[in-house]
Amino acid sequence: MKNNYFKHLQLQKQRLLSFLLAGLILFLLIPVDAAAQNGVTPEHIAKMETVTSTAISDDGRFIAYTKSIPADPYKENATNSTHLYVLDVEESISKPYYSASSVASVQFRPGTNTISFLTQRSGDDTRSLYEVPLDGGEAVKIFSFDRNILLYTWHQDGNQIGFVAPDEAESTESPLPYQAEVYEENLPQRLGYIANVVDPTQEARHLQLDASIYMMEWSPDGNRIAVSAAPTPNIDDFYMFQQVFVLDSETTEIVAEINNEGKIGKISWSPDGQRLALRAGSNIHDPIDGRILIASAQGGVPAIIDRDFEGKYEQIDWHEDERIRFLASESTASVLGSIGVDGTGKQTYLRAEEHAIGSFSNSDDGSFSFTASSPTHPAEVYLLESGAEEPERITYNNPWLDGLELGRQEVVSYEARDGEFSIEGMLIYPVGYEEGTPVPVITMVHGGPEAHYSNGWLTSYSMPGQMAAAKGYAVFYPNYRGSTGRGIEFIFSSQADLAGKEFDDIVDGVDYLIERGIADGARIGVTGGSYGGYASAWMSTYYSDRFAASVMFVGISNNLSKWGTSDIPEELYLVHSRERMWESDEKWMDYLRRSPIYWVDRAETPILIMHGSEDTRVHPGQSLELYRHLKVRRPEVPVRLVWYPGEGHGNARAASRLDYTYRMLQWFDTYLMSGDPSAEMPHWDPPIPQKE
Repeated sequence: MKNNYFKHLQLQKQRLLSFLLAGLILFLLIPVDAAAQNGVTPEHIAKMETVTSTAISDDGRFIAYTKSIPADPYKENATNSTHLYVLDVEESISKPYYSASSVASVQFRPGTNTISFLTQRSGDDTRSLYEVPLDGGEAVKIFSFDRNILLYTWHQDGNQIGFVAPDEAESTESPLPYQAEVYEENLPQRLGYIANVVDPTQEARHLQLDASIYMMEWSPDGNRIAVSAAPTPNIDDFYMFQQVFVLDSETTEIVAEINNEGKIGKISWSPDGQRLALRAGSNIHDPIDGRILIASAQGGVPAIIDRDFEGKYEQIDWHEDERIRFLASESTASVLGSIGVDGTGKQTYLRAEEHAIGSFSNSDDGSFSFTASSPTHPAEVYLLESGAEEPERITYNNPWLDGLELGRQEVVSYEARDGEFSIEGMLIYPVGYEEGTPVPVITMVHGGPEAHYSNGWLTSYSMPGQMAAAKGYAVFYPNYRGSTGRGIEFIFSSQADLAGKEFDDIVDGVDYLIERGIADGARIGVTGGSYGGYASAWMSTYYSDRFAASVMFVGISNNLSKWGTSDIPEELYLVHSRERMWESDEKWMDYLRRSPIYWVDRAETPILIMHGSEDTRVHPGQSLELYRHLKVRRPEVPVRLVWYPGEGHGNARAASRLDYTYRMLQWFDTYLMSGDPSAEMPHWDPPIPQKE
């Protein structure tokens, strides 16, 4: 009788708690829905247009730029299209120049009043080189090859190009009505050629280099061409083993070798043709190509300059014999400037604390065109005229932003628990946030880990940002140790410590927000893709007591099987683990202990797992492993696994992106806004509204 009485009391308590919780959820949702009516929605992000590149003419009169246009997700599951626009700086008029098909590699053709680009129009067998007059007119094909042109660069005479095209893959005749795929064999090299686009009777000349070429740059006199090449077309070789060669443009033979090691992202000639500047890694173990190295064009070992720079060089362009222009990231800020080739005399043209600059182009008089986003808008075109102190915004896309309420965005800084570093990041407040009110927080973890968040636009199909702010969430973007933009020591600090101090930094950031009275400690969520997906899995297992909901995207769950199924095993070793797991039994166990599946018995966090079925970087099996371990070992924990057919390491198509967005927000609304891990799982089909 007594036991029944206590059971009755317990039941009454549970019912009362459920009633109060339901009331609390309703109370929380009323202002959320009101805010969402005037805030950013998934439908807005699905139609968001962004400027992706700019090129300014030598005289500074014109800026050619490309704009990424999303497909309609309700009509087709297609990738974005890239269209060409041209802006007349003097007239302040921007016009569309080409939109019949996606364009790439937009350049001003030397000695002409035309703009060239790569595209494959309807009826073309391959991707070819087109040009369009600056004063308008129809785009005309000026050069094609029997294979796709992957990249090209103009000779100063405006008649010749260096270009890269894939080799012809070996083919065989099989008696079977079937062709198996043999992994990492019979992949065509990326071969280099020189061609005269004016004289079609001249055959393209093959560069005498048996390797895969990724960059090409003519010397100022046009007599040589510098290329970067990897031994094979495998992605691991592309990342870690590119080397720079200088070839004679007449004989196409190698005349010099630069003995660089590690990652490389740019080659730039000195105006006198005597030296090369490389944007590359400081050594073979550097995770990024964010340093400046100088080498003799005659060959040899390049020397690093400005080694102690606590930032990352994003782009370089050698414009005077002794000076190099650059774009750099310094923590969450962007900087345009120049530096002497000996690393001295650094000059800042523009420091942008609230703009994330993506890339620049400069004219002969020192004017810059560049792409940049801000906390209030995606990437647009900007112009910084020579001698000006402030840039001018040139384009205004996405008119749907006008009149919308956005959450306030600020840079935050806090101390890591071990005292080794201060950690910086961004915080987006909920729309209409009242100071001192604890709110649910979504922690958005970047991938890499060699990446970072800048203080620009931080909302996309997989980044909740302003969409979540409109629903009453704060969104936290930590640049944990190992992130870029903070110098060599900071980026090396996470190596050989998978899921260690780097992920502790993230939790320390959450504690900082709780201490400030911003975050509700019982309603902390986490999401991210790739390495950010790894963090999302780690927070939902090892740190499960701290996180109320998790959305894991193309993430890692088992470091043992990750190494054996990824397409970058050498990069994983050289710039991440710095050791081979098979060197001892203890190392095997250490890799297992740094895997979320090892800590599944701790799991209490509802987790939504999503993955592209064709991912070669992080195999879809990584998601399946975590899902299966949770289903078997922790069946009471809400878990769902979603595959995206045809998608790889991230979703590229419009419909699959919108589907992802709605599933992500639905999961957080169910488990994070309420803070109730026992809530019923939402329906497997996300609540995507009918298009009006």
